[in-house]
Amino acid sequence: MTIDAHQHFWQFDPVRDAWITEEMNVIRRDFLPADLAPLLKAAGIDACVAVQADQSEAETQFLVDCAKGSDIVKAVVGWVDLRSPDVAERLAFWAGEPLVKGFRHIVQGEPDDKFLLREDFNHGIAALKKHGFTYDVLVFPHQLPAVEQFVERHPEQPMVIDHLAKPYIKKKEIGDWTKHIRRIARSPHVHCKLSGMVTEADMQNWKEADFRPYLDTVLEAFGPERLMYGSDWPVCLLAADYARQKSIVGNFISALSASEQLCIMGNNAAAFYNIS
Repeated sequence: MTIDAHQHFWQFDPVRDAWITEEMNVIRRDFLPADLAPLLKAAGIDACVAVQADQSEAETQFLVDCAKGSDIVKAVVGWVDLRSPDVAERLAFWAGEPLVKGFRHIVQGEPDDKFLLREDFNHGIAALKKHGFTYDVLVFPHQLPAVEQFVERHPEQPMVIDHLAKPYIKKKEIGDWTKHIRRIARSPHVHCKLSGMVTEADMQNWKEADFRPYLDTVLEAFGPERLMYGSDWPVCLLAADYARQKSIVGNFISALSASEQLCIMGNNAAAFYNIS
């Protein structure tokens, strides 16, 4: 099964979705499974993982409803307040919904570079394992030192770095990012998504060669057995249509063996998110 391991759905709300500014007009509308399905079919992708974009449990339920109404959505990465004293109760609730495979917090939006090291947040992370939930790590490169400590603190918790940790592709900065990514990849329970790259590049003028140093780094660090393809649709539309962004990963992995390509394009995501 080929899987897009990272995409979003929303019914656009200008207040709730204030991060989608007027300059992002192309994505200031509703995006639902019926919009994505033909794109996946054209790209040869069988299924997808819907990832939260709003920090509310209403978002988690919305994504579950999307999944239940569509054959393409096989997993949901939702949101709960992992800092809450009631986190165990909320996780037990969502454990009753088999489509919910894990959770994410938008750490990149937190002003504290050491947010991931907060005791209350780590208490919530420690509670995920009881129910077999995964955790998606969404950070900027300057937050990677905290990620290093964070992943070491939870050695048995399956985690995945979203969007290669958003390296500064447009600025062609790679040194510090590479150093931290290599250290994080030493932890075998951490994976990495090949996603979200086009919006970190010069969005209107990028070339495939711009991404190669970053892709080379994560391939060397994580190996093909811990990488997974993701589109970051519809956010990717700010810089590329579905087919064009997919071609970046497809062309990059074309030199790998057929089995390694299958791992990156679906098998790894299926195992990580327990998709059958």
